Amino acid sequence: MNRVQSKQPAVIVQNVTKSFKIQLETSTGIKQKLINTLKGRKGYRDFTPLNDISFTVNKGDFFGIVGRNGSGKSTLLKTIAGIYTPSGGDIHVDGSLVPFIELGVGFNPELTGRENIYLNGALLGFSHKEIDSMYDEIVEFAELHDFMEERLKNYSSGMQVRLAFSIAIKAKGDILLLDEVLAVGDAAFQQKCFDYFEQLKKEKKTIIIVTHDMGAVQRFCNRAMIISNGVIEKIGTAEEVADIYKRENLEHQAPEAKTQKPLIRAKLLSKKTLSPQETVEIDIQYKIPDDINHYIGISFLLNGYAVAERNTKDIEAPKKTSGWYSIVFEQELTNFNSGSFDIGVATFQRDTERLIDYNLRATTFLVEGYDDTRGGALNLSGKWHV
Repeated sequence: MNRVQSKQPAVIVQNVTKSFKIQLETSTGIKQKLINTLKGRKGYRDFTPLNDISFTVNKGDFFGIVGRNGSGKSTLLKTIAGIYTPSGGDIHVDGSLVPFIELGVGFNPELTGRENIYLNGALLGFSHKEIDSMYDEIVEFAELHDFMEERLKNYSSGMQVRLAFSIAIKAKGDILLLDEVLAVGDAAFQQKCFDYFEQLKKEKKTIIIVTHDMGAVQRFCNRAMIISNGVIEKIGTAEEVADIYKRENLEHQAPEAKTQKPLIRAKLLSKKTLSPQETVEIDIQYKIPDDINHYIGISFLLNGYAVAERNTKDIEAPKKTSGWYSIVFEQELTNFNSGSFDIGVATFQRDTERLIDYNLRATTFLVEGYDDTRGGALNLSGKWHV
């Protein structure tokens, strides 16, 4: 069930531009600076990651900001947070901001985990007594019970980020700014983060999140925006923006991924972007080094996990000695939900099941279109019995 969103603005960004001066050469003295000035050399170049950005986030929105690396999304979030001052334009914020941007800033590697909780908590404005009351919850969430008396310099980077995140979520604010925090920790810890975001939605907090995880965008965000080269490309529903992002990433990939082992490869005979009403066609080309009775396997992978597999065990292998073979696999996409699917292919010896060769990312295609009545990678056709 969708939440009823307030139309009262929480954040208004008006014609915001942000520029930096990138130094090209070093002037070591007054004389060199004078020579550079007289010759018209600036010694720097202007870099503008944000160019005339305008949008509004309403109270209660879970607002996603996406874009390819270097698009300006993190600069935008830091500008909203007040870490950067806009070169032009204005930002109006109604409420208190809590930025989850530079997690772990203020940590001291020479102090223990326990001491860093109190240090970081103080930086967030908590009193010693308040940290005492929440200490056990922080340690429980971070899952670092056995390491709190260890110095932080002995923590892995993942442990440090988990601890920082567990402290930061205790900060209370009206508007939360999240920058790539979905990459925190392992799968179990990420699920904790997802549960936390679900709780924020129930509390109708205003969230602005920068992420590359389109699954999270579609799961949590009611609105989203994609930016490219410092300008807004689209503001719309999470599904509309996620489709644009996935299509652009697919277009910027190499024409076909190359395998390290040249004994099996695959290419699309169909388009790279398809709808659930179309069929994907994959041409698999492979080489058998000897006269081996073999079969082919194909996997459809989403985020690195196989969601569907087929093989040619029930098809008689060509009666041929070593050499190149070709076989085409067709798959109707009726039962596929939207997403970017990788194709993995492999050859096996039929009698021993020995793996001959494989290519886990031989090619990629995108299924567009989103149906909010279902989720997951596949549209299940099972029936309910009451």
